[in-house]
Amino acid sequence: MPKKIGVLNLQGAVREHILSLKKLGADAVAVKKANDFDDLDGLIIPGGESTAIGRLIREHQLEDRLRAFHQEGKAIFGTCAGLILCSTDASHPTEDLRLGFIDMEVERNGFGRQVDSFEMLLDFKGIDHPVESVFIRAPYIKSVGPAVSILSELEGKIVAAEQDNVLVTAYHPELTDDMSVLEYFLNKAG
Repeated sequence: MPKKIGVLNLQGAVREHILSLKKLGADAVAVKKANDFDDLDGLIIPGGESTAIGRLIREHQLEDRLRAFHQEGKAIFGTCAGLILCSTDASHPTEDLRLGFIDMEVERNGFGRQVDSFEMLLDFKGIDHPVESVFIRAPYIKSVGPAVSILSELEGKIVAAEQDNVLVTAYHPELTDDMSVLEYFLNKAG
């Protein structure tokens, strides 16, 4: 039976994630309401703009449901803006939402602005080949807590990590033909 993976459908690269997940044989669905979380094996919080996504999470009254989903031990994958939203980072303005799913401090737009976007191959712990990585106004992880495993670094900056059921990448695996990071997440989802 294929794994049912939700993609938070408020803003950002929703369609691209759904198409990539379907290529891997997952049952991928858009998630916009609290009852959309029912029966999911995992959830992706996609890239986009973290402040806008956080505001929309609150407007759609999904914050409590997201936290409950995390408490249930379900797999969560935050890409780019999703990485920022999953952090515990306390160095942000109080109006910005941080879900606190992974013990880390982040630097928003850490690799520059939109014009500074780039692609490259990166080593990823647990994947036996370098993975295609697309960085678009990407954050990076400045520091992690003791329970966090670092999976990938670029020039000394952490760009992929995991803690328990939560995986995060600073880049967009859904924008490449390399499905290995999404496969890694599907394995986390049971």
